[in-house]
Amino acid sequence: MSAQHQHEAHAEHEHDHGHDDGGYHATVRGYVIGFLLSVILTAIPFWLVMGKVLPTSGMTGLVIMGFAAVQIVVHMVYFLHMNAKVEGGWSMLALIFTLVMVMILLVGSIWVMHHMNANMMPTHSMGEARIAP
Repeated sequence: MSAQHQHEAHAEHEHDHGHDDGGYHATVRGYVIGFLLSVILTAIPFWLVMGKVLPTSGMTGLVIMGFAAVQIVVHMVYFLHMNAKVEGGWSMLALIFTLVMVMILLVGSIWVMHHMNANMMPTHSMGEARIAP
């Protein structure tokens, strides 16, 4: 088998297993949209805090966390190219599994800390302790 024939056979073999899996293909336009959305999703919370637009209650933290969650989704879609089609859906399944595990870890940790705090023995302050003469 000549080298030319081997090269042609290899090229045909690559076309049989094409890389076009129907998933997302990156474009400059997609990266620009992702970048602009990221900048906007960073500038709005910055303006809300620095301009003291929202009251200083816990609502500010929730609004900022909401913007952060949206920005995470923007990064995953536009920069990590995650969707249900990529890798036959396995990357999305791995993301869902990771989110479930993180939620179990967080909720379990908070539950354990709350239980420990509720069942802790009362402490005695040193100022109340008196030494008998």
